[in-house]
Amino acid sequence: MGQPGIYVEILIQEDLNRIWQLTQEPDQHQRWDLRFTRIQYLPRASSAEPQRFLYETRLGFGLRIAGTGESVGDREPKQGDVASSLKFASEDPKSLIRTGAGYWKYIPTNAGLRFITWYDYEVRFGGLGRVLDRLAFRPLIGWATAWSFDRLRLWSEGKQSPEASMNVFLIHAMARISIAFIWIWQGLVPKLMFHDADELRMLAQAGLQPSLLPWIGTGEILVGVLILCAWNVRAVLAANSALMIAVTAVVAARSPLYLIAAFNPLTLNLGMFSLGIIGWIASRILPSARKCLRVAPGKLS
Repeated sequence: MGQPGIYVEILIQEDLNRIWQLTQEPDQHQRWDLRFTRIQYLPRASSAEPQRFLYETRLGFGLRIAGTGESVGDREPKQGDVASSLKFASEDPKSLIRTGAGYWKYIPTNAGLRFITWYDYEVRFGGLGRVLDRLAFRPLIGWATAWSFDRLRLWSEGKQSPEASMNVFLIHAMARISIAFIWIWQGLVPKLMFHDADELRMLAQAGLQPSLLPWIGTGEILVGVLILCAWNVRAVLAANSALMIAVTAVVAARSPLYLIAAFNPLTLNLGMFSLGIIGWIASRILPSARKCLRVAPGKLS
């Protein structure tokens, strides 16, 4: 394979038999692995033969990518380790991956079970495919693998089901992105682009100079960017909600007539406050790719 493979490792507080079940049984595997929507084992004459399977990934809008695979699982301990090897391929012209191979390793330790994967693949579409893979697809599928491993960890350790993990992830993402969008919009459009008259009037009522408007707009844009960049920091969402209370109090004291206007600061700030609380609650237990080791320990510098 032309590029270094994808390595993901996570430590799970569960025994090997349980993790083997959740990773080797198709109906369990497809529940936690973001990379697959459906996995179907094909019949085989005996357990000594490799297990062939079909897989499918739905992309949305009626699009899907299908492929085939072959796995060999070894349940016989080798110095305490258990391994499962894998080959996969797709003839689907929509699939960037043409063929690939890898393994899963299950290593019991005193600290927990080290669950490890490594895989690599060849792409189609020639040079263009290799560029797309390096710039976008490989980082994305590496993240999806690590995120899925933590989703598996949360499930196996009894914290929450894979479905619950997906729900809180989406709720948190929608809340955080919405808050960031509002901050950036409020800083860019009425303050930097159009110097809205109401914005200038509220500055004057607060005893501030109109020349501060662009600086305030820039600050709001930076807050929106910070909320996106600090994706895994829950405190940012709580701080946003606290700030909305303070801003609303200032408007009520200095510009009370705006509280009864259409599309007024009270309703906007209340919405921002609520989104912050919703995101903060949803982010209490989130799957995170950052919980995984992405470089094999022997390769760490």
